[in-house]
Amino acid sequence: FLCLSVLAVLCVNSACVEGGDSLLLLVRLLCSLLFAMLRVEITENRMGLTEAVCVTGASGFIGSWVVRLLLERGYAVHATVQNLENWKETKHLEAMEGAKERLKLFQMDLLDYESIEAAINGCAGVFHLAMPNTIEAVQDPQKQLMDPGIKGTLNVLEAALKFQVKRVVLTSSVSAFGPNPKWPAETPLDESSWTDLEYCKKNGIWYPVAKTLAEKAAWDFSKERGLDIVAINPGTALGIILPPDFNASLAMIVRLVDGNKEGEESMWQ
Repeated sequence: FLCLSVLAVLCVNSACVEGGDSLLLLVRLLCSLLFAMLRVEITENRMGLTEAVCVTGASGFIGSWVVRLLLERGYAVHATVQNLENWKETKHLEAMEGAKERLKLFQMDLLDYESIEAAINGCAGVFHLAMPNTIEAVQDPQKQLMDPGIKGTLNVLEAALKFQVKRVVLTSSVSAFGPNPKWPAETPLDESSWTDLEYCKKNGIWYPVAKTLAEKAAWDFSKERGLDIVAINPGTALGIILPPDFNASLAMIVRLVDGNKEGEESMWQ
């Protein structure tokens, strides 16, 4: 999965210097990597599929693109958001071509297992993207990141196993294999390279801790329970924005342009 991860990172990072058409192409490439990793045996029917695909975190930057491209390819989609009453999460999804016929929105809480079951029931594949992310300083790491990241991921996998989902594509992060200051500079990164958790905890860098523990928990679940899982590890996610608000990566760049370095200190290192 690391090769795909590096390619995805290069694609989204180069998007900021290309023209509009190239931006669209690069974002589509990232999502195509996700689709290629799903590879479930779903009978495609361009007029609508009998089996759906679930996308958690569908209102986010990558999630919105995944939903859009799934709809373009004729899939039925179960898309999860945090609040169905929040138009900033739902309006752009409902406006997508094919949404009226093949998109169902679900309000989901990563710590509410029943809400996860409702979204995944009837799906042949799952793209798990939901995970809190912020450029603000983290006040309560356990509540803000650890619980939704680790417990939330395991809840999604448990529901996927229950409903016999054929494959789960886990969107992890480059934060799962860095920072790792003890890793030899001349040694290529591979699946054995994980973020140095003690270093991150000591320096109050909590997002990499949550992403690392969540991905490790997912691989343990896969080995112990037999669920087919693959992971992709994107980095800074830039490109054409479908939701009305900036994602964390773009918000960080806006702050940098403004000369504002408030928030999570590790973002500026």
